[in-house]
Amino acid sequence: MRNPRVILALVAIALLSACGAQTAMNAPPEVVSRAAYVHGGPTAITLYTMVNNRSGSGAHSSIMINASQRVIFDPAGSVRHKAMPERDDVLFGITPAIADFYARAHARETYHVVIQRVEVPPEVAERALQLAISNGAVSQAQCALSITRILSQLPGFEPIRSTWFPNKLSESFAQLPGVTTERLYEYDDDDKEVALEAFDAEELVTQNQ
Repeated sequence: MRNPRVILALVAIALLSACGAQTAMNAPPEVVSRAAYVHGGPTAITLYTMVNNRSGSGAHSSIMINASQRVIFDPAGSVRHKAMPERDDVLFGITPAIADFYARAHARETYHVVIQRVEVPPEVAERALQLAISNGAVSQAQCALSITRILSQLPGFEPIRSTWFPNKLSESFAQLPGVTTERLYEYDDDDKEVALEAFDAEELVTQNQ
């Protein structure tokens, strides 16, 4: 018979590896306000799931919310940049270039990104935005759990089940009517700092053109 304590310990280790131990850094309100970006596309919620290419296990979850402004709720996330100021795990200023950078920073030789998007009524998107902003910073290993707690409060998201596991959240999200799914594979260096440095270099070139 397996030792229950050993099983619990293994589960704890797996969960701790799922989301990084990133400490939330709160940008000043005026910086967040200046960064606010309004995207002209349909109001929508996009779920990102970072999946290990070797094991197939889910490593991290986050959501992009397009409402009165577009943000990414990235609970206990590890991709941070001055171009997207953060308050309590909410990243602001998500322009098309930033959204592309965010996804590509996670897709590398060891992980790919599952991107699931569903359009929602404006009031639902706005409710999701306010819930994300008021949620507060999330402890490590609780990325999927914190997202399910937000989504389960939204009308139309009844299929979402509470879970600690990113892949399980992705499976629930896939049951929503109208969901579109794509997978982003890239084979960059496993070090996310390389992606950050590349983005800085691209920004510098753009500014000097």
